[in-house]
Amino acid sequence: MKRFIGFVKKEFYHIFRDYRTLAMLFGMPILQVLIFGYAINTDLKDAKIAILDNSKDEMSRKLTQKIISSGYFILTNNLSSTNDLEASFRSGKIKEVIIFQEGFEKKYLKDGKASVQILADASDPNNANLIVNYTTAIINDFQREMMQEQKMPFQIIPEVRLRYNPELKSVFMFVPGIITILLMLVCAMMTSISIAREKELGTMEVLLVSPLKPLQIIAGKVIPYVLLSFINAVTIIVIGKFVFGMPMTGSYLLLAFVTFVFIVMVLSLGIFISTVAKNQMTAMMISVVGMMLPTILLSGFVFPIDNMPLPLQWLSNIVPATWFIVILKSVMLKGLGISYIWKELLVLIGMTFFLLVLGIKKFKIRLE
Repeated sequence: MKRFIGFVKKEFYHIFRDYRTLAMLFGMPILQVLIFGYAINTDLKDAKIAILDNSKDEMSRKLTQKIISSGYFILTNNLSSTNDLEASFRSGKIKEVIIFQEGFEKKYLKDGKASVQILADASDPNNANLIVNYTTAIINDFQREMMQEQKMPFQIIPEVRLRYNPELKSVFMFVPGIITILLMLVCAMMTSISIAREKELGTMEVLLVSPLKPLQIIAGKVIPYVLLSFINAVTIIVIGKFVFGMPMTGSYLLLAFVTFVFIVMVLSLGIFISTVAKNQMTAMMISVVGMMLPTILLSGFVFPIDNMPLPLQWLSNIVPATWFIVILKSVMLKGLGISYIWKELLVLIGMTFFLLVLGIKKFKIRLE
């Protein structure tokens, strides 16, 4: 036991002595969570638009003012005719043009309806869809206000309530995904590189002829990264809460437990990678390239899993990040307890045992 404790202390010493390892463990995740948190933002803000008002009456001016004063749009140009539309879009300075028909107010008061045409630059489909939805929502709100002023005898006013994220802040969606991706990459990469380094430098032979058993060698390599990765996860969650305002409505103890389980699972994956990688470069390439794309594309972090083809939906079930993201959102945003996330938690625990058994089995007593 004393030998094992001494081996673990040696691993801690090697980690703290290597400033590059410390920078990878703590500096890179903190920097990336700040960059991702500020850069990945689907909230609409200051979208540049143009107005073509063929009516120029009081109602069209009121609606224009309501759109501009919403804080989502910036009016960059008042167009004089439809001939200016193509040039405006081609210049790339505007993302949307709102066109009011002639006699807008008169037609609305006489017939009860009037037309507003919305033209959007769809070279970026997601952004175009977002701009159109925001514009439509503002026009609908303006219409409801007009109906109330005219005291129409019949009104159907929908009441919309959004649960868990009423302001539709994109950061609430991305922070759990960012936490998952960083833990997946950093934990698996550092563990796999650590063991692969011993094999590459030839020091693994010394460990294999020592009194320590293979299981103790693996545990001694992993324990420091378990503790340091858990500190790393706590740091990222604190940044998400206090920097980006990510809510925490569930149990902190439950969140700590599921995070610990996920870290152990990822480190088990790193052990398995180290058993198939012959050197540090191979281990790093498998950890980064082999896990980054499935984690980003198939975990539901960026693209909804329900919108994927059926084969990809099945494939997403073997991506550990898929289950952890569901757990994080359930605990942090919804405040759910263990009775609601036990299935996802069991899947992660099952993956952990499978990878541990597979990694230990492939760990060789002597080097080839």
